Amino acid sequence: MSATVASKRPPRTPRRRIATAIGVIFLLAGLGVIGYFAWQYFGTNIVAKQKQAEIKKETKIQWEKGVDGNAIAMLRVERFGADYEVPIVKGFDKRALARGVGWDTESEMPGEIGNFAIAGHRVTHGEPFSKFPKLEKGDEVVVETRRKIYTYELRNSGTSITVPFSTPWPLWRVPDPDGRNQKPTERLLTMVTCSELFHTDNRSVVIGELVSTYDKPTATTTTNG
Repeated sequence: MSATVASKRPPRTPRRRIATAIGVIFLLAGLGVIGYFAWQYFGTNIVAKQKQAEIKKETKIQWEKGVDGNAIAMLRVERFGADYEVPIVKGFDKRALARGVGWDTESEMPGEIGNFAIAGHRVTHGEPFSKFPKLEKGDEVVVETRRKIYTYELRNSGTSITVPFSTPWPLWRVPDPDGRNQKPTERLLTMVTCSELFHTDNRSVVIGELVSTYDKPTATTTTNG
């Protein structure tokens, strides 16, 4: 009987072997894609949040010693959660945005006249701006440096301004479509992130104005901040 069953099996022709090989290739490719997205949307968050925690801890220790830290400041936004605190690091490149919220080094420092411009991911790499669309006009954004605590009040919501990725004005010293080459007179904050969760060519923008500055009593005098 086994011989009869075996005789009914189709021969493994070259065409069947090719089809099987193609199926295996597609299966492996599919697993690779799933693995890539799992890493992007889960793995990078785990790694980035661990790195952000390290930077926060190291920076605060450095501040206690009276020196500038690995982060230029700490960002706190009550709308993002009561325990939300993320380091602000130098740069807008991928490495910087994987370590916290990035600061455009060509913009002003916190509290200075002009535009203090920062950016962060909505998804992946710690997703510090995941709740960006929840921001509302009048929300407060707190920026703490080694020596001072600055509070900005938002002029618009997290969904009211959307611009193409290539739009430059949010990073100008006067963040306004008509602000090119204008002399800044206000102390402003601009926050930028992706306007959608997945691939997008647009960016969401919020702008805040400085409403208070608090001198930290334990500060010592060195450079910056």
